[in-house]
Amino acid sequence: MSARTDAEATSNQSTTGITPSTLSEALRDRLSAEHVDIQDLSGGCGQMFEAVIVSPQFVKKTTLARHRLVNGALKEEIAAIHAWTPNCYTPEEWEKKKGGS
Repeated sequence: MSARTDAEATSNQSTTGITPSTLSEALRDRLSAEHVDIQDLSGGCGQMFEAVIVSPQFVKKTTLARHRLVNGALKEEIAAIHAWTPNCYTPEEWEKKKGGS
């Protein structure tokens, strides 16, 4: 389901209620995320998101375990969108990545 016009994009977002800010707030609340950056890659229709999530809950977890944790925390939201790409980091990994880029 992708929007063909700005009006459809606005309608899709108001129907699902899913926006970068609602996703960010949910991740901060549910995963104690220290940093969340959500990008809407769908052109504004709210159907395709990519996220950078930094949480101490990711420490000692594999990438798969981190994704499962995020997907479990956002189960209802993910069901309402088309595509979701989480990039999960511990606070230490994030600091290294920021320093190296």
